[in-house]
Amino acid sequence: SKATVSVLNWKKHIPPQKTHKMVKGYTPKNKQNRPELFTIDTTIHMHKYLKGRTFKKRAPFACKVVRKVAKTLMGTEDNRIEVRLNKAIWSQGVKGCPVRIRVRMERKRNEDDEAKNKLYTVASYVRVRKGDFKGLTTKRVSNDEE
Repeated sequence: SKATVSVLNWKKHIPPQKTHKMVKGYTPKNKQNRPELFTIDTTIHMHKYLKGRTFKKRAPFACKVVRKVAKTLMGTEDNRIEVRLNKAIWSQGVKGCPVRIRVRMERKRNEDDEAKNKLYTVASYVRVRKGDFKGLTTKRVSNDEE
């Protein structure tokens, strides 16, 4: 019957989903046209990366996730985590990382002339109450220096 055929061939009717390794909700358009120095606010869904992770490795891995997201969004190899962000990640202990965290990523020029990379990113903590993450998107923050 038609019902059994449609149940058996249900995979044919599902359109293929695009797989991408970018942070959800943000696509860096025109990487070449980006200004050299800019700042964005973004939400990192930590639970997505930490699910199934060994308890004693969760908070250190969360710090690595922040660095990786900064590398993806800002395009810099040198990514630094501010003290307040590190404290927010570790606030509930090694295994109790926050489910989501709001981060401000600021790309800066390296003052050190002998530095390998001329730009670096500083990730800092933006305080958001637990229920207020709904509707927050990745936003560009205006820079006063430009």
